[in-house]
Amino acid sequence: MPKFFNDESGATAIEYGLIAALISVAIIGAATTLGENTSTTFTNVADQMGTAASASEGADESTE
Repeated sequence: MPKFFNDESGATAIEYGLIAALISVAIIGAATTLGENTSTTFTNVADQMGTAASASEGADESTE
């Protein structure tokens, strides 16, 4: 057999490339989920603050 067929260095490089690709996909998925959850949390906080501000304005007007 030719020496070329016994050389496994290319296979190792491909394996490392596949592992890096899978890790990248996992990181992208986690970052996307984290970003969506963070956005939802900030939206909820902003809504609550808006509701509290509206209630506070109404209370100030009724005491005058």
